[in-house]
Parts: sequence; structure tokens; C-alpha cells
Amino acid sequence: MEILNLWGIKFMSEIKKLTNEILKFRKDRDWEQFHTPKDLAISLSLEANEVLEHFQWKSPKEIEKYIKSNREDIADEMGDVFNYLLLMAHDFNIDLVKAATDKIEKSALKYPIEKAKGTYTKYNKL
Repeated sequence: MEILNLWGIKFMSEIKKLTNEILKFRKDRDWEQFHTPKDLAISLSLEANEVLEHFQWKSPKEIEKYIKSNREDIADEMGDVFNYLLLMAHDFNIDLVKAATDKIEKSALKYPIEKAKGTYTKYNKL
């Protein structure tokens, strides 16, 4: 438990560090004026779709090979998604770690192991 707590503290300091870096990047370019809630949400969606684009029209075998040879490009798109999440969390005053933890707890209630294990059925159909 103590190790987890220490890891949690380190993780939080990394989130703060990354948030400060992306905020400085934005401020240095005077881009905050363009980062309305609507435009941040659109940008987040667009970047997530750029991740998805890497897998479009590929079979599972092709995807496995593609990931190995395009790891950096995929990571770049995932970094964009994460950076937009950090900006949104900062601008909306949302603790991302708490939001993720809370969502896991809510999902655990919706998808109890005894009903959900091994199935992709939506919670209201279990």
C-alpha cells in the first residue's frame, strides 16, 4: 500500500509537470484565445480519430505488424490526445486522476465481475 501511495504521488507530480509544460507551450504561442471548451473538445475528438485512423482497414495480423513499425507515429497521436485532456482538465478544473478513479468505481458497479466477466454485453443488458 505504501509503494502504491508513493507511486501515486510521483504520478501526480508528473501530471502537474506535464500540465505546466503544455500550459507554457500554449501561453508562449498565445493560443489560449483559441482554446474554448468547444474547440478543445473538437480537437480532442479529432486527435483520437487520428489514433483510430492508424488501424482503419487493417486485419488483426496487419495491425500487429503495423504497430511495431509505426509505434512513434501512434505515440505522437496518443500524446496529442493526452495533451488536450490535460488542457481541458486544467481549464475546467477537473482532477483527471480522481475522474478516472471515480469512473472505474462507477463501472465496477455497472459491470459486476460475476455478470460481466468474459462478455462485452452492455451493463443494462447483463
